[in-house]
Amino acid sequence: MDLILQQLADLFLRSIPTAVLFLLLLAAYRLLVHAPLMKVLAERRERTTGAMARAEAAIRAADARAQEYEAKLRAARAEIFRAREQRLQAVQRERDRVLEEARHAAHETVRAAREKLDAEATDARDALERALLIAPEFTEARRLMTRITSG
Repeated sequence: MDLILQQLADLFLRSIPTAVLFLLLLAAYRLLVHAPLMKVLAERRERTTGAMARAEAAIRAADARAQEYEAKLRAARAEIFRAREQRLQAVQRERDRVLEEARHAAHETVRAAREKLDAEATDARDALERALLIAPEFTEARRLMTRITSG
């Protein structure tokens, strides 16, 4: 057993320079590689996070502009619709006015024609009665006259 302990002590003593070299290599790695690598990775993470934040802000701004555009578009469409309705109402009022004028003119024309016709009928009756008074022999005409005036 002493031999095994002797061999282990000898192994341990010979491994000390290797352990020291390993610790030096580990320290050099941490100073030369690991620290700059972590610094670069942190910087990259910050840039990525910043880029993501800027992209999200740009997306939000674009959404806000799109909503603003849609609101303006809706307002413009509503204004166009209101203007169209106003034009239609104005055209409708003008059409109603023209129709009313035409109705009034037609009514006046019919009234004037009726008055003229009534006047002509009265004149014709008067002329017929005078003719019958002048020529009493036209009894048939008299009978016809009474029939026209009564009916």
